[in-house]
Amino acid sequence: MPIEQSLAAMSAVEMVAGFADRTLSPVDVHEAVQSVIEAREGVLNAFWVRDPDESRKAAQASEARWSAGEPLGPIDGVPVTLKENVARAGVPMSSGNAGAEPVVPDADAPITARVLESGGVVLGSTVMPDWGMLSSGVSSRHGITRSPWNSGWTTGGSSSGAGAAAAGGYGPLHVGTDIGGSIRLPGTWLGLATLKPSYGRIPLDAPYQGRCAGPLTRTVADAALLMRVLSQPDPRDWSSLPPQDIDWSALDVEVRGLRVGVQMDAAGSRPTRRPSPRCGVPPRSSKRREPSWSRSSRS
Repeated sequence: MPIEQSLAAMSAVEMVAGFADRTLSPVDVHEAVQSVIEAREGVLNAFWVRDPDESRKAAQASEARWSAGEPLGPIDGVPVTLKENVARAGVPMSSGNAGAEPVVPDADAPITARVLESGGVVLGSTVMPDWGMLSSGVSSRHGITRSPWNSGWTTGGSSSGAGAAAAGGYGPLHVGTDIGGSIRLPGTWLGLATLKPSYGRIPLDAPYQGRCAGPLTRTVADAALLMRVLSQPDPRDWSSLPPQDIDWSALDVEVRGLRVGVQMDAAGSRPTRRPSPRCGVPPRSSKRREPSWSRSSRS
């Protein structure tokens, strides 16, 4: 594997360890990731806005901090992408739609602020389908976002660009949003470690019932590392949960005996099967019903 690809493929945990012991350079990592993006972006189409010069300056600033022994936070120097509906001051937000004028925010969202405060190197804003209403990577403004595993496959959505960036080697940390599967679908279809956290765990600047932000990464440890950053409190989100001291790095847990719940009847929609009075497995309904995916919510 070429050195650029090997650096870009490293986990965030590995990068931070290398920055700390000076065996890795944030600038070298940034350039390696940019090489991968240049090679793949023409096909994958993961980015809405990307500014390599600005992210290079951020990587250089990170390298200076590590040299001085003064990193800003747990992801200082690590490449990060943000979904385009996560506000970045001065960066247009199109919501993936060609028919609407992009909104230009004048302030960073809580997520953006936490990433920057922690020293994350923001590579750009990733695409989404129109208004986050599709479970695919098809947008009237951006066109088609494709799977890094096979360009004939979809990424899932609506965090399509974030998923393509994560699976495509555009650095290790990526932020998406999710109501009805917009993080989990790309995660499943692209083989990623993802999480839709509890509602309100990650503060948003525009709360919407059911919408959560969360990580799309290639390892569970990286998802935990990003949750450590994103879950910090912010007073702008009136719906956010009270601050809680969660050890996101405590991953060595026993899973035997845990129960997994499967929700067959989502709130506000019709059940796809009638509950059985005799057992816990509902029988198939004989009536034709509208498939659940056709009633997907905005994400």
